[in-house]
Order: sequence, then structure tokens, then C-alpha cells
Amino acid sequence: MLTTVVIFIVILGVLVLIHEAGHFIVARRNGVPSEEFGFGFPPRIVGTYKDPSGKRKWIFGNKEIEQEIKDREETVYSLNLIPIGGFVKIKGEDGENKNDPKSFASQGAWVRFKILFAGVGMNFVLAVVLFYAAFMLGLPEVINDDAAQPGTKIQIAKVAAETPAQNAGIQLGDEVISIIENGKEIRLETISQLQEVTKRNEGAEVQMRVLHVGESEPTVLNITPRKEFPQNEGPLGIEIVRTAFVRHGPIESMLMAIETTYSITMAIFAFLGSLILKIFTSQSVPIDVAGPVGIAVMTGQVAKMGIAFILQFTALLSVNLAVINLLPFPALDGGRIIFIGIEKIKGSPVSEKVEGIVHTFGFFVLIGIMILVTVRDFANFKILDKIQGLF
Repeated sequence: MLTTVVIFIVILGVLVLIHEAGHFIVARRNGVPSEEFGFGFPPRIVGTYKDPSGKRKWIFGNKEIEQEIKDREETVYSLNLIPIGGFVKIKGEDGENKNDPKSFASQGAWVRFKILFAGVGMNFVLAVVLFYAAFMLGLPEVINDDAAQPGTKIQIAKVAAETPAQNAGIQLGDEVISIIENGKEIRLETISQLQEVTKRNEGAEVQMRVLHVGESEPTVLNITPRKEFPQNEGPLGIEIVRTAFVRHGPIESMLMAIETTYSITMAIFAFLGSLILKIFTSQSVPIDVAGPVGIAVMTGQVAKMGIAFILQFTALLSVNLAVINLLPFPALDGGRIIFIGIEKIKGSPVSEKVEGIVHTFGFFVLIGIMILVTVRDFANFKILDKIQGLF
């Protein structure tokens, strides 16, 4: 449990820190100073900066940065108490100091766009780097059901909530070795074998021999395929793939990393577009997303699978973070970029007060969505039951 929490904090921290570093670096390269670049979130533990003579100085505690430091456009690098990600405080980012030629608010539209987009761009770059490392280390890759390749496995790619598979204890990444039907063990070599056995045993209990990630001995699980089930889940409520372990060379790994990042980005945009279309056409909206709690649970599952899987999982989250921040929604980078576009179209900036109200409203909407998703995570992953089980 502790290891999972640490890995989750590190992953989330890296994603947010890289994002903020993108804003910071591009702002600095365009002559826009930052008052503070923080590792973690306030309250501040300690900060450091250079005085006019170049000597290193320190700030202890959460006190305000002195005006003299701000006037010298010196960045305070701080270590903060909440160890998740970080933040950057760019001069004039909230529309203030418009008369200062070095303020963010006084910059041209192109410079402001570059600074805002830089965070998203860094998340895309991080995803490519992490995918590259994962492909170099080697990962199981999905192969055709009829492909002849040594060392193939039938693995669990997804477990839906409140399904026979989840209730039986099947987990993401499990290797399905065999199914015991009427006392006879059928060793699985293809996906079609598993599908055939589950189909003819709908409503009847069978035993499934699986190897959980990180364990050396298989576990036998009792499971009853459903007769009635959602179209996208199947009798067991799982997605299965046939895999083989493959390593790639440097050039191939880089090409695959770029292609994978692009493909996932397009898939996320397509999903969001479909979601919006269904909302406005009054169709049912099947939302299968996870918040921080769900991601933490998945982190624990992925961590058991090895470093390459952790790198791949982090890359996926980095792409998701980039796409979400690109959305034209208030308080997100994409929402701020939209206001720059409006400014170019109308020929003058949007009222600072109006923009501030819109972004504040958007922020509270995002917080509300996050709370709803978190509550849903607690229900789907039965977090309260697990907490009660500790006592």
C-alpha cells in the first residue's frame, strides 16, 4: 500500500512538474520573469534565490516574497509541503502589471500563446520519451490470435466494475492459463478458446486458473459467466488480448513512441467528441473514467508489472493531461488560449474582470467534476470497504 502511494505521488508529481516547467522555461526564454517556481504545493518549507551580489539567500516558511526580490525579477525556487507536482507564478499571469513591458499581460498574443501551450507541449514530449524507454526495455505486444510466436500469453487488458470477473478477483494484467470445465482443464492458447468456453457455460460456474502480476504461483478462481450483459463487456466483463514480449531498437522505438503518442491523442479527442455529441443528442452517455482515487488504484496494479509498464502508464497519463489542458474550457490552458483568440478577432483584450469571473467559474466546475468522479471511484473500487477491513 505504501509503495503504491509513493509511486502514485511520484508519477503525479512528475506530470505536473514537467507541465509547469514548460510554462516557466518558455516564459523565461521570452523575457517574462517568474516570481516563484515551486516543487510541491504550498505552504512553503524553504525557498532560495540570489541577492544582487550573486550570493545565495534563503526564505524559510510561507512568508511573502519581498518586493525587492520581485523588482529584481529574481525567481525564488521553493520546496513546499504538499509533495505533488509543482507550480510556477509568472509575472502578470492573472492580468496584472499590464504597464510593465516584461509582464505576461503586456506580451503580444503569440508570446502568450507560446507560454500557455508550453505546458501541454512538455507533456507530449514527456509521453514520447517515456514510451521510447518502455519500448526499448520491452513490453508485451498484442498479436493476432492465429500468429505463431513463442512465449505467447492470454492476458487481461481491462476489468469492468461490478462484473463476474471483478467479483472473482481477476485483475488487470493477469495471465489466464487455463479454464477447468466439468473437471477437465483446458489450457488456453488463443482468445477464441476462452470465448468458446465462457459462451457455452453462461450461467454455470467454471474455474479459471490465472497468474496474478508479481506472483509466482497460479490462483484458481471460481467464476460464473453471465447470460445477460452489456454489449461492450461480454459474459465475464473483461477485455482479453494475446501478447508476446518484444524489445525494439533505438530508431524503431522512437518512431513507435511518436506514433503511439499521436494515436492516443487522436483517440482521446475522438472519445471526447463522441461524448459531447451524445450529450447534445440526448443519447445515453457511458462514462468510464477514473479520478485520482481510480488512478491510484491502477498505479498499484501497474507497479506490480514492472518498470516498463510504469513508464507506459505514466506516458498515457501525460497524454491525457495534455489533451485535457488543451480543451477550450475556462481555467484550463485551452480556455486561456481561447481568450487570446477572441482578443485577436475583436481587436482588443477581453475585460480582465470578465475573464477572471469566467475562469473562476470554470475552476469551481472542474472541482465539482473532480469530486463527483472521486465519489464514483470510491464506489467502483469499494474503497470504504477496504478501509473498514483494516480495522
